[in-house]
Amino acid sequence: MKIKLLVISALMLAFYSCQKEEMEVTNQTNENITTTSPLKDLLERVAQNPTSKDNVLDNSSCFSVQLPVTVIVNGQNIVVNSSSDYATVQAALDAFSNDDDIVNFVYPIKVILKNFQSVTLNGPDELDNLMDNCTEDDGFDEIDCISINYPFVINLYDVATQTPSTITINNNSELFNFLENIDGNKYITISYPISMVNTQGQSITITNNSQLENFIEDSLEDCDDHTNDPTANNAAFVNIITNGTWKIEYFFDESDKTAYYNGYNFSFNTNGSSIVVKNATTINGEWSAYIDGSLLKFDFNYQGDLLDKLEEDWRVIEFSDALIRLKKSDSDNDNEYLYFTRN
Repeated sequence: MKIKLLVISALMLAFYSCQKEEMEVTNQTNENITTTSPLKDLLERVAQNPTSKDNVLDNSSCFSVQLPVTVIVNGQNIVVNSSSDYATVQAALDAFSNDDDIVNFVYPIKVILKNFQSVTLNGPDELDNLMDNCTEDDGFDEIDCISINYPFVINLYDVATQTPSTITINNNSELFNFLENIDGNKYITISYPISMVNTQGQSITITNNSQLENFIEDSLEDCDDHTNDPTANNAAFVNIITNGTWKIEYFFDESDKTAYYNGYNFSFNTNGSSIVVKNATTINGEWSAYIDGSLLKFDFNYQGDLLDKLEEDWRVIEFSDALIRLKKSDSDNDNEYLYFTRN
């Protein structure tokens, strides 16, 4: 009888533990990370192999070239032993105004992809093939001026099998590849607290998703090579958004509502007017971009109520020629997201 009671107790304890783990992942929906979560992309950029710093060599953010490497620029052989030698390559490219500005490698070379996989290339044709197979660049590079203190634990819940589990992440490679390959049937949560290193080299304790997301976003200007001058950023933003037409890539307001806006094409004109077209429907409105303290803000208003859910006072988190990331936060740390991508 005692043995039976012990077995039953053990089974109940195991059942309770699984249920508790499942509750941790699924009940705190604001802490879940899915394949479309903005935090997933931010974490991938923190964890990825840095690929943009050597663009003077390969003109690609798809991979980095493993050093040392020898290149030929305008007939000059240059041995690149470290990142400090990139300036020498750039100077050789800038030396003549009538040259082809091409960096030629002395093969074989080894390149490292974002997922830390290494590939040996034996000639320019293999390099061209690799570049042709690179995914489209959204203009947002790695975030490498902050880092994560490993290890930390991630809780998973498989919706299809209703199975909870955990995984320990030990380094950048493991985190990037885990996030890159997570499927849509899984919800994941980070087991907080975790620790990160800021741009001053200090360790910061992070206790929830909102704090982690804000920490990474607040570091973007320090990590980016672009200017931190809000006025200059505003001018650059206006120049980009008034060029061509845009569509909504992602809209999140309590849930993913991107599909509601499929087929809408947005034009933002330099005179502050905006036109939205979907099939035979045309909606007129107005937009503005302005500086609020140190923040770049963007808002718009349209006739009728078809687009009223989008009409917020948005903070511009990041922008490139291809993608604009907007965010709205309230006092309860409930976030809304709106991403425009160029047509």
